[in-house]
This record gives sequence, C-alpha cells and structure tokens, in this order.
Amino acid sequence: MMESHKIEDVLREKVAALPLEPGVYQFLDKDDTIIYVGKAKSLRKRVSSYFAQNKEHSSKVKVLVKHIRDIRHIVVNSEQDALLLENSLIKTHQPRYNILLKDDKTYPWIVIRRENFPRIESTRILRHDGSHYFGPYGSISMQRSVLEFIREVIPLRTCKLNLSPQNIAKGKYGVCLQYHIGNCKAPCIGAQSEEEYSQLLDMAKEVLKGDLRPVKRYLEENMQQAAAELKFEVAQRFKQRLTALENYQSRSVIVSAKIVDCDIFSLLEDDDVAYCNFIRLRHGSIVALHTIRLTTGVDSTREEMLTTAIQYFVENFAHSLSREVIVPFMPSTTLLFDKVIFTVPKRGEKAELLEFSLKSARIYRAEQMKNLEIKNPERHTERLMNAMQRELHLDRQPRHIECFDNSNLQGTNPVASCVVFRNGKPSRKEYRHFNVKTVVGPDDFASMREIVYRRYSRLIEEGAELPDLIIVDGGKGQLSSAYEVLCALGIEDKVPIVGLAKRIEEVFYPNDPMPYYLSRTGEPLKVVCHIRDEAHRFGITFHRQKRSKAFINSELEQIEGIGTKSLNTLLRHFKTVTNVRNASLEELAKVVGEARGRKIIDYFAEN
Repeated sequence: MMESHKIEDVLREKVAALPLEPGVYQFLDKDDTIIYVGKAKSLRKRVSSYFAQNKEHSSKVKVLVKHIRDIRHIVVNSEQDALLLENSLIKTHQPRYNILLKDDKTYPWIVIRRENFPRIESTRILRHDGSHYFGPYGSISMQRSVLEFIREVIPLRTCKLNLSPQNIAKGKYGVCLQYHIGNCKAPCIGAQSEEEYSQLLDMAKEVLKGDLRPVKRYLEENMQQAAAELKFEVAQRFKQRLTALENYQSRSVIVSAKIVDCDIFSLLEDDDVAYCNFIRLRHGSIVALHTIRLTTGVDSTREEMLTTAIQYFVENFAHSLSREVIVPFMPSTTLLFDKVIFTVPKRGEKAELLEFSLKSARIYRAEQMKNLEIKNPERHTERLMNAMQRELHLDRQPRHIECFDNSNLQGTNPVASCVVFRNGKPSRKEYRHFNVKTVVGPDDFASMREIVYRRYSRLIEEGAELPDLIIVDGGKGQLSSAYEVLCALGIEDKVPIVGLAKRIEEVFYPNDPMPYYLSRTGEPLKVVCHIRDEAHRFGITFHRQKRSKAFINSELEQIEGIGTKSLNTLLRHFKTVTNVRNASLEELAKVVGEARGRKIIDYFAEN
C-alpha cells in the first residue's frame, strides 16, 4: 500500500511539471512498455485529468491508471502536429490500451504528379516516383478545402488524359465542361502552353508550401480588375478565397514526405551539464524521441560530448544508426559509426527537424529544473534572485524589495501604499498605508517625496533593515523625486532604486534618461509586474475605503447636533447611511435619544 502511494506521488510530481503546450503523452508500465499514447491541447491539463478523482472515468481508464509507472511526453507546435504524431506512435508501438489502427490508414496528402501538364490530386499513399508530396493534413476536410481552393483560384487541369506532345498534336481530345466554366485553359487542345501552365503550377506549389505571397498578388490583381469592371460579386469571391487560404496550415515538421529514414541529434549546453536529444524518423514519421542529461568532464569539447551521447543512444536505445544522421555540428570522430553519413543542415526541412530536436532538449531541461525546484523550493528562489540581479543590473540579490504607489482622485483623499516582497513573494504583514499630509492638490511628485522620506527616515531612526531594491510605480518624474529623498537621507549608494513606466517593460534608472527594457519572456518581468500590481491594488483599496468613509462622515456631519460620538454610535448600529435614513424615530431614539433622533428625521425629510 505504501509502495502504491509512493508511485502515485512521483507521478503527480511529473504531471505538475508538464507544460501547458500541445503535445503527445505516453504512459509506460513497470516493464517500461508503452501502454497508451494520447494527444493533448494542453499536456498538463489533459494528463492531470487521469489522476483526478472522477466518477465518470470508465473501468478501462481506471485499469489503465493502475498500470502507469512512468510518463513521457513530446511537445509540438500545434494540435494538428499532435494528432499526426499520435497516429505515427500508435502505429509504431501498438499500445495495449489504444484503439489500434488495424487498417494501416495514413493521413491524406496532396500530390503533384510527375507527368506532362501535372495534375494536383489527393492521395494516402507516398510513392518515391518523382512526384511532389505536400502535407500531411490532419483531416480529409482540411485537405479537400485546400484542393478546392487551388482549383477555384488557379486554372489547372483535373482530367486523367495523357497529354503527351504527340497526342495533343494529333488533336485526339476536345474541350470539356471545366474549360467552359473557366476552371481549365484547355492544354489538351494546345490552347495553353507548357510554360504558361508551369507558371500557374509554381504558384500552386507556393501555396502548398505555405507562401501566400504569389497567390495573394494574383487574387488582389483579379479582385481589383473585377471591381474596376463593376463585377463586385466576383471581387467578393476572390476576397473570400484569400481569407480561407490564410486560415490553413500547409505542412508539418512531425511528418515529412522528403526525409524518409534518418536520426537527428541535438546538443544543448549549460555550465556543467549538457542535454542531448535523439529523434528517429522512419517512413517520414517520428517514431522515437528521447533526451538524456550529460555531466560535462574536464576540458570536454562539445564535439566529444555529442560523440559520447550518440554512442550512448546506440548502445541503449537505437542499437544501430540510420544511414543518414542529422547533427548540429560534426562529432569529434566519425570512425566509430560505420557507413553513416553525418549532415549539418543550414536550411530546409532537415534544419527544421534539428530545431525541433533542440526545442525538445530545452523543454526537457526546463522540466528537470522544475522538478528539482518542486523538491527544493530554495533552489527556485536562488535561481529567481540571480535572474533578477542580472536582469536589473544590481550589485546583490534583491531578496527584500519595496514598491511605492500613489493614489488620489483629482487631488482628493491622497494616499500612498508600500508593499514588501521577500524572496520574490509578498510579505503582507509588512505592507504599509500612508495618508499624504503635506501635499495639497494632485501632485504625484511631491506625494512621492513625502512618503519615501517618512518611510526611510523612520527605518534609519529605528536602525531597521533597508531594502535591497526600491521600485517606484511611475516614470522619470516619480523616480527623480524619490531619488532626491534618498540623496537627502544619504542612502542613495546603499539602496538601488528604479522606476517603472506605464509600459511595464520600461525600467528607468536615476540619472539615465534612456529606459532599459526587460525581457518579455523572463521571470524577472513577471515578478516586477506582480509587485507593481500588488502596490496598485493595495493603494486603490485603501483610497476607496477612505473616500467611502469621508463620504459617509460628511453626510451625517451635516446634521446639527450630531457630533463625532453620536456619528460613530449610529454607524456601529445601522452600518450604512441608507439604513440611518430609513430608520424610524423609535429605532433612532433607542440608539442616540429621542431629541437627536428627531433632528435626524427632520434633516432627511428636508433633504
């Protein structure tokens, strides 16, 4: 029983570390056999649903979950890629709990036949006959919509006639309906040259490759011509076709028609470790993906690390290499790998596969770090503090951060807030509110000077700890005002200070007119946003409370004979001014006496 709970805890930790991106997940049993392959729009959300207590789970799912001992996953770019990769892996591994694809059907492709006046057709069979294949497509409806679009926009033939020069010259054929409705220019009777046909075919190829520019120009020219001829319905059809074209994805990195069998290796290096990812392609589809972690040796070169990693994969996973191996750079020696051609691609599909492999290595590294941080939270804190120190150009880790924000409504009820973060997390017991006392009217700069002075003059007087970083919510003006106070207190060299502009990625430093831009993808920006938002929320809440209280007090203070003591007594009993207004004389008399109750009744009756 204890063993079962331990396995469940380990699996839950793995699920918590899964990314929220689309991909494919694999469940393995105690023998490291893949028992289930599934696709997901969000890996973490989908996989976590298996381990949630759900009465709607079928008996088959419950049995499956009992046999899970490990989880692997592959992150891809889109749901379509996840669908294609799932199909490939199910056919390769035949998992026990999947609906097995007994008919061996594959996903649809679009083929440009190798023939005179080539046709563009649908197919499910890839043959190495010199034809050009595009796809695969996630569904037959998607493929049909692309074919229909090309046939509507680009006049190419759809017939199966043998359009050899001899047959055309003999005049064996006549025009068909497609010619009369404008979908074909009749190359069968010599009305269209091979050169003109090739130009239209090239445009269709660009569409299938994902380059919409040629067909966009073609559509725009036809649309403008139709509009100039007052054929607005025709122009609208061209516009709708262009919109439809922009909504489809032409091809996938997951499955390739050109690259049939090969192995791909990528290497990601850190200071003291490296990560090597291995991908195996068979019949144009990914059938295996795995990443390992290497500890770098003394004076080890990246070429030597790649060679060691390839040897490890051959001995433990691959058993032998494909004839072609794609690598980011040449290994230290190729003599160990007999009859293998190493390729270092610069562009094209092979380069895209290499980039996909490198992305998988990055994801694996991030997950490894996240798993370590789940077990050891201080590790995450240390990494975050180092990142913030580096990103904000500080001389020490910002373990203690304070952020200031002003709040007022056209100068009324001016207040300020100071929020405190320790180790990247809010320390709410140290939050402070300030009533601005010396400033009249809406003057944010003067308010900032007053609050910063009151805060740090008191800390200095008490001998309390000064923060590692001060953040001012505002641009150069607010920053300059706060920095003047630090200079007056003599602590400008002890405490770094920055200002945040309205565009949150802009950070200002004292005596520097140019802003510094934080990385939009880094954790420091998320922490800074959290601090700024928390200061704003805390200040606004206090300002609203003060404004509401001021409104209530000013309303009841207008009543002659009602002093502060009576006012507080009324609010404690009736809670709101509305309840005081609606109270009867008898109810008021019980709280403040009949005489004062009469005055309240008369006041609200007059007003």
